[in-house]
Amino acid sequence: MSRFKFFPISYDVAARVVVVAGNGEQALQKLRLLVRTEARLVLCAADPSADLAAFAAAHGIEHIAAEPDARRLASAALLFIASGDAGDDARLALIARAAGVPVNVVDRPQISDFAVPAIVDRAPVAIAISTDGHAPVLAQKVRAAIEAMLPPAFGRLGELAAGLRERVNLRLGEANRRRRFWSRLFDGRAAEAALAGEAERARIIALNALDAAEADAMPAGKVFLVGAGPGAEDLLTIRAHRLLQTADVIVHDALVPEAVIAMGRRDAERIAVGKRKGRHSVAQGEIDALLVRLARDGRQVVRLKAGDPLVFGRAGEEIAALRAAGIAYEVVPGVTAALAAAADAAVPLTLRGVASHLVVATGHGAEGTEPEGWEKLAAEGATIAVYMGKSVAERVAARLSAAGLAPATPVLAVENAGRADRRLLAGRLAELGGLAGRADLTGPVLILIGPAVAAGDLADAEPFAASLAAAA
Repeated sequence: MSRFKFFPISYDVAARVVVVAGNGEQALQKLRLLVRTEARLVLCAADPSADLAAFAAAHGIEHIAAEPDARRLASAALLFIASGDAGDDARLALIARAAGVPVNVVDRPQISDFAVPAIVDRAPVAIAISTDGHAPVLAQKVRAAIEAMLPPAFGRLGELAAGLRERVNLRLGEANRRRRFWSRLFDGRAAEAALAGEAERARIIALNALDAAEADAMPAGKVFLVGAGPGAEDLLTIRAHRLLQTADVIVHDALVPEAVIAMGRRDAERIAVGKRKGRHSVAQGEIDALLVRLARDGRQVVRLKAGDPLVFGRAGEEIAALRAAGIAYEVVPGVTAALAAAADAAVPLTLRGVASHLVVATGHGAEGTEPEGWEKLAAEGATIAVYMGKSVAERVAARLSAAGLAPATPVLAVENAGRADRRLLAGRLAELGGLAGRADLTGPVLILIGPAVAAGDLADAEPFAASLAAAA
């Protein structure tokens, strides 16, 4: 996973000296940005261009007709260098660091202490887009997209919050209660009034909402059973992403990638209750009790499950426990592994004249722990999707063969379905049993069996036979 070189922060420059060093257009661009702050601006330019000098004069910016030195930088909070000369840039950067002043050098991230992001200005709300200084044009394109999403009056919501913040902090002592109040406020009538320019009406509605929130000593908790999909972040639903951003607690399985879990609020509690085949870290009864307890504490809980919660996710047991305890809950679907695996190879799970049924089973079904009958459907042409099928591939093959399925029936095995590192293996039912001994397959394996598999795009799939020979 890529990491930031520059950590994005908001830096307090109110009433502090910020110096811009440079004579031309680049210095002017920095000043145009900085005049939107409350900083005391100083332009150090021996021979400023006419436009730069006029801008400084029009905005009351102090002008010093010399380069910044250690004495002038002694009281500075930040220095922006825009000389346009590589040698001068490097020399001034060294002077600034010697004076203990963070420095930004235009177009030279390698000698900068901080980068200047593209900014969406909805003061007091600001959105910064940074590319670690490497792709400013890309940052500008992202800024344009966000600008189009947010109305010009969006900053009025920040002004509404600024006028209420102290009262909210005093009257709602717990962080969870404050967070819930703000979330509801920005989605409600007060926000609508603020955006319409009705500031006083918005304030009155907000104060009434604060009274109601203060009277509600223990707001009700709720559990959201959320499908994380097969693991790719861009297959997460918009609703799932929104809930991760508002959850107080994220209770997640082992198969959910860290990149998806990281989409949650930074201050949300994260609890791992992962279960993998043969390695159950937390018993299901304990998970049920945990969800009930967290909700009774007034928490908003996201129970994050790989794939879809209602497909082999044991959501039924958790729902039963929540119902019995009188806890509110909601199910948010996700992309289940069978759909992701089929999409990886463009396999039609149903195909007119070939397959009109889809059977979803687990590898445990080969051991007789699930209802009988899916073998008969397979023999009639249904597409069979076997979850976590690697370890029981031999038993699945034997069970289907005994039901009359032809040895040449097409089979596709997909490791890590839906992810960038997914792997396709194609073959026939007669070859499927050897999959169980494949030590090179370490991720979850989804197996698709049936005549419709032959209609997929299997050009990039490894053949079972060749793979097995290579593994041997």
